[in-house]
Amino acid sequence: VQLVESGGGLVQAGDSLRLSCVFSGRTFNDYTVGWFRQAPAQEREFVAAVRLRDGPTRYADSVKGRFTISADKAKSTVYLQMNSLKPEDTAIYSCAAAPRMILSSLGIPSLYHYWGQGTLVTVSS
Repeated sequence: VQLVESGGGLVQAGDSLRLSCVFSGRTFNDYTVGWFRQAPAQEREFVAAVRLRDGPTRYADSVKGRFTISADKAKSTVYLQMNSLKPEDTAIYSCAAAPRMILSSLGIPSLYHYWGQGTLVTVSS
């Protein structure tokens, strides 16, 4: 599986960004894709995930109501729409994929087999 993220950049607080994660190498629908982020000197943090086979999503409390994860199966792409961005959202955002995940495990980074290279999001105040 290969994952390629794009869409990061420098924005101001309150702005929006949409990140993309293009998936290839396996059957897209068999996987769960998650977004994680890591700020400098901090642990990797779960952001959102979608189980592509049947569609359920999960979000970190810190982004609920502001971020939306979605998938375009025709393009094998998962998106992360980020609205009302805050300076504390500044981080490297990475997408990750794993097959056959149960819903209670979607936020556990160690369970994801494949990772993209990441894209930097910087939110200025």
